[in-house]
Amino acid sequence: MEQPGVPPQAGASAVAPLADTDVKVYRRRWIILGVLITSLMAIVLDNTVLNVALKTIAEPVVGLGASQSQLEWAINSYTLVFAGLLFTFGVVGDRIGRKRMLMTGLAAFGFFSLVTAYAQSPDQLVWARAAMGLAAAAVMPQTLSIISNVFDPAERPRAIGIWAVAVGIGIAIGPIVGGLLLAHFWWGSVFLINVPFTAASVVAIALLVPESKNPDPGRIDYVGVLASIAGLVLVVYGIIQGGDKGSWVHLDVLGPIIVGAAVLAFFAWYEARIRYPSLDVRLFRDPRLSSAIGALSLVFFGMIGALFFLSFYLQSVRGYTPLKAGAFSLAFAVSQMLMAPRSPALVRRFGAKAVVSTGLLLVTVALLSYQLLAISTPIWVLAAAFFIQGAGMGLVMPPSTEAVMSVVPRERAGAGSALTNTARQVSGALGVAVLGSVLAQVYRNQLSPHLANLPATARDAATSSITASQAVAAKLGTAGQELARLADSSFVHAMHITTLISAAITLLGALIVMRWMPGRAAAPAAGAALGSAAALEGAATLEGAATLEGAATLEGAATLEGAATLEGAATLEGAEWPLGAASRNGHAATNGVARPGGSAAREG
Repeated sequence: MEQPGVPPQAGASAVAPLADTDVKVYRRRWIILGVLITSLMAIVLDNTVLNVALKTIAEPVVGLGASQSQLEWAINSYTLVFAGLLFTFGVVGDRIGRKRMLMTGLAAFGFFSLVTAYAQSPDQLVWARAAMGLAAAAVMPQTLSIISNVFDPAERPRAIGIWAVAVGIGIAIGPIVGGLLLAHFWWGSVFLINVPFTAASVVAIALLVPESKNPDPGRIDYVGVLASIAGLVLVVYGIIQGGDKGSWVHLDVLGPIIVGAAVLAFFAWYEARIRYPSLDVRLFRDPRLSSAIGALSLVFFGMIGALFFLSFYLQSVRGYTPLKAGAFSLAFAVSQMLMAPRSPALVRRFGAKAVVSTGLLLVTVALLSYQLLAISTPIWVLAAAFFIQGAGMGLVMPPSTEAVMSVVPRERAGAGSALTNTARQVSGALGVAVLGSVLAQVYRNQLSPHLANLPATARDAATSSITASQAVAAKLGTAGQELARLADSSFVHAMHITTLISAAITLLGALIVMRWMPGRAAAPAAGAALGSAAALEGAATLEGAATLEGAATLEGAATLEGAATLEGAATLEGAEWPLGAASRNGHAATNGVARPGGSAAREG
C-alpha cells in the first residue's frame, strides 16, 4: 500500500505533484484550509457588508444621495461581474496555477476596494464595485479547487463542509462588521477594511498554500463568457427598470428581459456544443448536481433579496443604528454555526434529500414569519426568524456544495467550484433585482394616493424609496410627520408582499429537491462482494458517509482497503463504472495515483 509522501511511479498520472507526493503539504492540510477560509472571508463579507451601509449611502449629506435603483446596481454590478467571470477564472486557475490566480485576485480585490472606498458619486461606486467583482471572481473558485486537491476523498466532505460554514458565517456577520465600521467611520470604511485583510492573506498563501494545475485545461471560452455576462446584465437591467417605472408592460422593461433571455438561451445552446465550455451544461444531467444547484440558487435568491430590504426596515422604519441593525445577523450566524457542522452526520443518517429539503422548508418558515413584522412588533420576532433562517441555510449549504464537487472530476475542480459560486451569485443578484423591484413598485403604489397635495417634484422624490420619503418629510417639519408615518406603513406592506414571494420561491426549491435529488441508497445485501472497484448502484450511497466492512467510505468518494478512491470518476485496473459508463462525466480514467492517507486519485 502506498504511503503518504511516496511519489507514484512515473507516468501514473498527469496531475502536477501536490499532496500526492508532498508529505509536508498533507500534514498541514488543515492549516491550508484555515488560510483559504481566511483569504475568502473578505470576498464573502463584501456580499452583505454593503447592505447595512445602504441607508447611509442613500443620504445626500453623509452619503452619495444614491437612488433605489442605484443602490441595487451597487450590489448587482459586483455580483453580476463576479458570477459572469467565475467560470473563466476557474479555467484560468486550472491552466496557469490556482495559487497564482488566488494571490493575483486577492491583490486586485484589495486595490479595487481602495478605489471603491473613495468613490465620489453613485456611478463611480457602481463601476468600482464591478471591478471588485472581477477580482473576486479570480479568488472564489480557486479555494474549492485547492481543497479538492489537498484533501483525500474521505476527508474532503468535512473540509468542504467547514468551507461552506465559513461562507455562511461570513455572509451573516457582514452586516455586523459594516455596523461597527459605520458607528465610528464614514461609509467608505466598509470597503477600506479589505485592504489590510487581503494583503495579509497574500503573504500567508505565498508561504503555505501549494501550487496545482490541470494538465489539460482546454481553451478559454470567450464567446460563452461574453454571452453569459451580456445575458445576465440585460435581464437584471430590465427587472430593475420595471421597479423604477412602476410598470412591467413597457419596452424599456420587456425589451432587455427578452433579449437577455435569448442571449442566455444561446449561451446554453453554445456551451453544449463546444469541447471546452465555460459551463458544461451536460453536468446537469446528473440529478444530484442539478438538484443541489437548484437548492443553492433558490435559497440564496430568497436570502440575499430579504437582507436587502430588511436593512431598510431596521434602520428606516425601526430607527436602529447601523450597528444595532447589523447585530441582528448574529442570530443568523449562531444558528449556522450550530447546524452546519452537524449536517454531514444528518446526511449520513437521513440522506441528502431529507436534510436539504428540511433546510429549505425552514428558510420558507422564516420568510413567512416576516409577515408578523410591523412598525412596533417586538424585535425578538425578527431575531427568531433570523435564527430559523440561519439553521435552514446551515442544512442546505454543506451537503449541496459537496454534492456538486463530488460529481465534477477532480482535475476540473475549478469549474465545479465556479458552478456552486455562480449559482449563489446569480441567484443573489436576481433576488436583489426581482425582490427589490417588487418592493419598490408596491411601495410606490401604496404611498402615491396619499401624496396628492404635494408638488409633482416632491411627490416623485417621495416615492422613489423610503429614505427619500423620510428626507421629504423632514423638510416639511411638523406637516411631514403624517408622511413619515405613511411611508413606514407602506414599506411594511411592501415588505410583506415581497417576503411572500420569497417564501414561495424557497418552497419551490424544497419541492424540487424532494422530487429530483437522489435519496439514500439501499444498504448493501449481506455478503455482498466488496472486491470490485466499482460500487453497484443501490449497493452504496454516494452522498452519505456509510462505511463498508470498515474499509470503504462513500461520501461522494470511497476508499477500498485504504488504497483505492472512487471520486465519481476513478477506476482501478480497468474496473468498470456503475451502469457501464467509462466515467461519470464521460472521461476516460487511468490507474490511481497514491495519495496521502492511503487513498488513490484518478485523473480523467
